[in-house]
Amino acid sequence: MPEPHLLDSPRSRPWPGRVPLPAHRVDALPPRVSVAVVGAGPAGLAVASALWHVGVDDVAVLDAADRSCGRFFDRVDLLKQRVLRSPYEHHPGVEGYRDCELLDFARLHWGLLTEVERREVRMAQAGHRSVVPLDVFEAFCGHVADAHDVAGRSWRARVEELVPGDDGVLVRTDVGEVSARYVVLCQGEERRAAPAGWYGGHWDEPVPADGSLVVVGAGLSAAHLLAEAVAEGRETHWVLRSAEERYQCADVNASFFRPEGRARFTDTSWESRLELMGRHRRASVMFEFRPLLRAAEAEGRLVVHRGALVESVDHGKVRLAGGSVVTGDQVVLALGTTPSIGAGLLPEAVVGAVDGWPDLDPRTLSYARAPRVFAVGAAACMALGPAARNIDGHRVAAARVVGAVAAGLGAPALAGAR
Repeated sequence: MPEPHLLDSPRSRPWPGRVPLPAHRVDALPPRVSVAVVGAGPAGLAVASALWHVGVDDVAVLDAADRSCGRFFDRVDLLKQRVLRSPYEHHPGVEGYRDCELLDFARLHWGLLTEVERREVRMAQAGHRSVVPLDVFEAFCGHVADAHDVAGRSWRARVEELVPGDDGVLVRTDVGEVSARYVVLCQGEERRAAPAGWYGGHWDEPVPADGSLVVVGAGLSAAHLLAEAVAEGRETHWVLRSAEERYQCADVNASFFRPEGRARFTDTSWESRLELMGRHRRASVMFEFRPLLRAAEAEGRLVVHRGALVESVDHGKVRLAGGSVVTGDQVVLALGTTPSIGAGLLPEAVVGAVDGWPDLDPRTLSYARAPRVFAVGAAACMALGPAARNIDGHRVAAARVVGAVAAGLGAPALAGAR
């Protein structure tokens, strides 16, 4: 069982030569571009970098945040997260290129790492599971953005509507319109909506710094909230609706990250894929949390309500089946996330959602009813496999999408461009 200290990498340490994540431009949007990328998180970064490799410079990355990957890092910092659950193989570099990859980047900055972090690098080199410090990943994202000129092609703009046409897509934002020949949606995931009548805070909102805390949820966000509250000595309750914690090191079976695993997923029926998604795409927490939280429970610093059916949540009260009530100064809901599939931006008929998933062409990841619009990220799960929601899957999806876009624009193939 990995030890809890793996969770404690330093955050925001001085980093000589560090390239900060680029700020998004706030000047006027270009009226026309070849490709508009909606979302500047790790998936958007992977797409923009892959487009650079095929010589497509006429790109606008559009995001409501003020910097590349801003929403991603704001969320993890809100949880006071220090390391990534994803291993070193998962990074927003470009598939098929030996750019400086995440593991290479960590080795180049060996002198800045702690001894625990160095041990994890050695584990990764040996092919074992490893933990990536958030500082290393953030610095690497800055390097990728700088190396592929993402800063000059990124604007702060909230996309409000996409209007597909025969020759392009009109992108309407809160600061103007852009006409694009192709659009790539890299929206990521949103927090899962709470059941009607549940009133409480959410894991992606600031949590008050004092008072007793009740956390409802079984995943990584819940674990971080609990660990932080316990470390601060706060009275803490964990409402766990399942009968037991699931300490998993990844959201999906590792086989789905490999080509043969993805083929096994896509070469089967829709019903079988749904079953696989239900079995392998699940909330999880890192193994490292288990000894920490179990020790807190044994010492009375954490009260765990396992197998608890929640009937209602009303601010500081969680009512369980059978009439018992768990109370706290603050209730935080950590109920997981759901993929953003283009709903609300694209017409409902274009999304063509079935069982909550968009209708995508598995060869190109384009929308079947709008072939100039593509999806990279969790929305592509039913076309690429459950690994599509992970950073490694973003890189694989970006290569497939950019290959199709390059062919449409007459650009070089991905494997042979600059």
